[in-house]
Amino acid sequence: MSSGAGLHLDYLTLAEFNAAQWPGVLGVAAFGSSFQETAFPVAAVHAPLLGETAPLFEVWRVRDPVDTGVQGSVHYTRTAHVLFGSLSIRGDLSRATERAYQEMLDTLDALGYPHLVRVWNYIPDINVESDGTERYKQFNAARLAALRARGRPITGNVSAACALGAPTGGPLVVYFLASSNAPSFIENPRQVSAYNYPPQYGVRPPVFSRAAVLHEPDRMTLFISGTSSIVGHQTIHVGDPAAQTRETITNLEAVLAEANRVTRSDEFTLESLACKVYVRDPSDLPAIQAQLRSALGPAARPVYLQADICRRDLSVEIEAAATVGV
Repeated sequence: MSSGAGLHLDYLTLAEFNAAQWPGVLGVAAFGSSFQETAFPVAAVHAPLLGETAPLFEVWRVRDPVDTGVQGSVHYTRTAHVLFGSLSIRGDLSRATERAYQEMLDTLDALGYPHLVRVWNYIPDINVESDGTERYKQFNAARLAALRARGRPITGNVSAACALGAPTGGPLVVYFLASSNAPSFIENPRQVSAYNYPPQYGVRPPVFSRAAVLHEPDRMTLFISGTSSIVGHQTIHVGDPAAQTRETITNLEAVLAEANRVTRSDEFTLESLACKVYVRDPSDLPAIQAQLRSALGPAARPVYLQADICRRDLSVEIEAAATVGV
C-alpha cells in the first residue's frame, strides 16, 4: 500500500517485521504463530495459512509513534485520528459477542473515536447448530443487540466487516479499526445490503456494509468486507469453487466501481488490492488461485487461509484493502 503519513498495511514474516523496526505499529493479526509480550494489540487468528512456508503477520501501522492502552478486555493503540483494538472472549457465543461489542463500543466512546470503520470477527464453529440455531445466526443476533443497546445504527452507516470460522473450543476473536473522522460506507449494486437480508438467513440480519472508505489528509483507504459468490441475496455456483471465485471477483469489481463513484476517484482497482482469501476446503486452493492469478495479475500476493465461511454453500470468501493518495 502507498507511502505517506497515514495508515499502512503489510503482510510480513516475523523476520521481515523484526528487520523493519517500525515505530508506529498500531496492531497485528497473527496467522500460524503469535508475538510475545508486545506493546501493541495482537489478534491471534487460528486459521491455518495455505501455500506459505512461514507464519505471516498482518501489520497495520503509521509513520509516527502511537499511544497504547487497555480498556476492559480491549487492548488498543491510537493516533489522533485512528484507533486499532483487539480482544478475545471465551464462553457462550451470544454472551461473548454482546460483551465484545459492548466493550469495543465503550472504548470508542471513552476515547473519542465515534466511527467504527472495519471489524474482523472469528467465531468458533461458525456453521455448527447449537440450541436449535446456527452459531453464525446467534452471533448476528447478539451483534445487532449490542449495537442497538448503544444507540448505534443497524442499517446504512455501519462498519465494513467479516465473520469467519475458528476452531472448536477457542475464543471469539475480534479486532477493529475506528476513526475520529466519518468514513464513507459503500454498498454493492449487485447485492442486497446484508442488513436487509430476508429472514431465511436468520431472524436478525448481519449488520455490515460491503465496504468503507477511511479518509485521511493524504490518502483514502478502502476496506472491502468479506465478499463471496452472492448475487442479490442468494449463493450461486454452489459446488464450483472456480466459478464462485470468478463471481466473487465480479462482486469486488462492482464494489470498486461504487467506491470510485462515491469518492470521485478512479484509482481503486483490482490491481491495487491487498487480498486475504478464505478457503473452506484446502483441496480447492489450486482452482481458486488460478482464477485470482488471472484477475489480479502476476504482481499480486494474496494471503490464503483455511476457514469455514458464514454460509455452508460458500467455498471461498475474499476481503481486501487498498490505499490511494489524494
